[in-house]
Amino acid sequence: MDPEPSSITLSLEPADNQRLASLCGQFDEHLRQLERRLHVEISNRGNQFQIAGNDGAPRLAGEVLQELYDATRDAPLTPERVHLHLQQAGLDVLDDKDACQQGDLVIHTRRCTVKARGIHQPDYIRNILELDINFGIGPAGTGKTYLAVACAVQAMEREQVRRLVLVRPAVEAGERRGFLPGDLSQKVDPYLRPLYGALYEML
Repeated sequence: MDPEPSSITLSLEPADNQRLASLCGQFDEHLRQLERRLHVEISNRGNQFQIAGNDGAPRLAGEVLQELYDATRDAPLTPERVHLHLQQAGLDVLDDKDACQQGDLVIHTRRCTVKARGIHQPDYIRNILELDINFGIGPAGTGKTYLAVACAVQAMEREQVRRLVLVRPAVEAGERRGFLPGDLSQKVDPYLRPLYGALYEML
């Protein structure tokens, strides 16, 4: 049975243009951030906000908007502050569970958002989020390493883990690099470059 769509109208008082600009963010980036996390659509004119979504999502988004607007009294909002507010409210966990149920999986890192594509990547990400050990098998360029690193970075930023361990097989896996001169780290680094590249991009 499909969830029931609903919408609410929220009026934020007092109508302070500077605080409203801080709440919305540059190019409405804070509103888009809330839309992605809470699966709602937000539109506004001045201090009047229209929030649409399924079931209780609009009401929840309205409460979050009110709390964030209250927070603008003390300091301007940033995407990091919005993220921390959602995390402290436990909404990041809800977002992960909703994503697992809907199949529309999105990984959020500090510098980018990674969305699962195709028919196999959602299953791969879902397994990483739910299981302790996973084996990703497939041809080069299908996102195995990139998605795994994205999940690891998201877990570290949410303080679900304290350390990331980068490992590679002790034997070649199709690279055919031959003999590599130098010490142990110089021999291993070429095999870790895909991991380093993904980490630098996300952090």
